[in-house]
Amino acid sequence: MIYSKKELSQLVVAYCVAYDVEHVIISPGSRNAPLTIGFTNHPKIKTYSIVDERCAAFFGLGIAQQLRKPVALVCTSGSALLNYYPAVAEAFYSDIPLIVISADRPKHLIDIGDGQTIRQENVFKNHSLYNANLIEGIEQEARNTKLISKALKTAILKRGPVHINVPFDEPLYETVNLIPARDIVANTRDYRYKMPHNFEYFGEKWNACSKKIVLVGANYPNQKLQEQLIELAKDNSVLIFTESTSNLFADKFINSIDKLIAPLNEVEFLDLKPEMLLSLGGMVISKKVKQFFRKYKPKHHLHVDEKNAPNTFHCLKYHFDITPTVFFDNFLKYTKPVISSYQKRWLSVKKDRNATHTQFLKKVEFSDLKVVDTLLKNLPDNTQLQLANSSIVRYTQLFDNNPTLKIFCNRGTSGIDGSTSTAIGTAHIIKGQTVFITGDISFFYDSNALWNKYIKNDFRIILINNGGGGIFKILPEPSKTNVLDYFETQHHLTAKHLCVMYQFQYISAANDEELQQQLKTFFNKGKNPKLLEIFTPNELNDKVLKSYFKNL
Repeated sequence: MIYSKKELSQLVVAYCVAYDVEHVIISPGSRNAPLTIGFTNHPKIKTYSIVDERCAAFFGLGIAQQLRKPVALVCTSGSALLNYYPAVAEAFYSDIPLIVISADRPKHLIDIGDGQTIRQENVFKNHSLYNANLIEGIEQEARNTKLISKALKTAILKRGPVHINVPFDEPLYETVNLIPARDIVANTRDYRYKMPHNFEYFGEKWNACSKKIVLVGANYPNQKLQEQLIELAKDNSVLIFTESTSNLFADKFINSIDKLIAPLNEVEFLDLKPEMLLSLGGMVISKKVKQFFRKYKPKHHLHVDEKNAPNTFHCLKYHFDITPTVFFDNFLKYTKPVISSYQKRWLSVKKDRNATHTQFLKKVEFSDLKVVDTLLKNLPDNTQLQLANSSIVRYTQLFDNNPTLKIFCNRGTSGIDGSTSTAIGTAHIIKGQTVFITGDISFFYDSNALWNKYIKNDFRIILINNGGGGIFKILPEPSKTNVLDYFETQHHLTAKHLCVMYQFQYISAANDEELQQQLKTFFNKGKNPKLLEIFTPNELNDKVLKSYFKNL
């Protein structure tokens, strides 16, 4: 077995193994040759080769999202590193552990006109939890060891991206047969001080309120949390608002918030306004619920998260820096049911909204809204559903989804840039089928994601092609300008030739009958991954959605 002769490469690889980093995504290059040689030859490391660094980073993010363990990215020097930035920012705001390991030139070669060279140290400083800038040389081993260990420990414990910059002088390709023995002890103990929490005190405040809302944003599927919230919902003074990406479902939960609150008037908003808001989970998608809580501020806002306390609604007063399940293990002991008509009133409104929703969808024309309705009704049980940003995730929010689905979307930065790559990374690492629903701009923007030899045959892409950027017709502000074409990015592209190039089975639909027919066999096993492209009328989609909300 061969290893890189570079001692700094040996050190980085050994520490990654010690800290249980099992997946390393490598983008080809020369300056990172010592790292490539080291990682690919280690028996405990699974390596992947993905050319496009932006796609590679989001592919790794998809793996880390599902494993909830750190994944490493390795690239050569120069601008290659900068292509990681969108995924690094997403990981930063979505609490996903990514370890960026960049090869670099030694300092004496920076800013002297040497090729493929930029200022790499601390390049992610605004969106990374730690930056380790190593120095080549055996005399620097103690220093480098400390920095590498701190970076890996930070990624694991604080759940986010870190950057390890590794300079190598030439020669780069020398190897040795035996790597020197290193005694490495991974230190993953968490010494962070946890604030003591007076659950009894907050229980008393909770019990004194007759109108309370629990709002759950992005959340990894958690059966215990679901059971705890079902228990909490036995209190008639409590409403549970959950988004699609919360992965929480129950009859008493309000799973499509926009459908409930979009038609409300001033009197109804005041009636819905809670005295206490308890929020948990990650980013909130619904702009309408953000506007609601910002305008109609609750008297008390508590947020529960082991790490973050975002003041999304500009009224946050209390932060419980523990996991939601630990919080409810303690908090539920001090809560008691309160006599209130609050929950009954708003669950009745939910029932009426759902009836109106169903009637509207029965008669609506073929459009983005109708297509999303059809797709969600036809997804197989227990599917891993990955959603692209922009219109797709917002449309999905209007439906009470199949509770067996696991639903994810890159909502840390809400960018369209790596949705396909993330879905492919997810599909590669999980058992069962992954279905990715995307819009045309998101898909074509990340089309290099298909340049990937690790795509499973059961992976499915559903592409809703409405001719470009339909969300900008839905939003009122862009439509008022005289430059809508620059927002909307109209096009006449199709994914058919990309599918030929990347060996996807391609099928299409342009009306409801064709779509229903294609869906009968689309999710079945096959020799290749499949893409279903659905063409919807660009000139109609925004009118249908506006009519939908007006009808509510």
